[in-house]
Amino acid sequence: MDSRRSKEVCVIITPAGMVQNPATTISVLSVEPSREDQDALRNIFRSSGWPMCPGSKWKLNTSHGVQPTLSILRENAIPIVICESETTSGTWRKLLEALSLLLDPPLLIVTSRLADERLWAEALNLGAYDVLAKPYELAEVVRV
Repeated sequence: MDSRRSKEVCVIITPAGMVQNPATTISVLSVEPSREDQDALRNIFRSSGWPMCPGSKWKLNTSHGVQPTLSILRENAIPIVICESETTSGTWRKLLEALSLLLDPPLLIVTSRLADERLWAEALNLGAYDVLAKPYELAEVVRV
């Protein structure tokens, strides 16, 4: 009997069904974030321990607007995009529409200080992965 333990591997399955093995770092792209929200996410990424992906590190990248985000995604394999719902330009809806045209679109998480049932239902019905309430809480960020 072999007593060696197998090494756990964290994988992310994107909506298109592609499996990525994020060897050590998983990149997340945050669109139109406030500096305070960026800092909160970075602190959570550094300190969480990520029980579902042991040994992985999470890196937060930032962008402002749909076109810069699409440019970044065309050049980088980023499996998760976080976008605020409070923008006046409706960025998360425009971004979701643009992401759906990509060959392997990342998961979109919509964030809001007023993350109510209406926003949650709208976002999920349109194809977003989930809604994340702000201010960010470690357990909720890890769950989502």
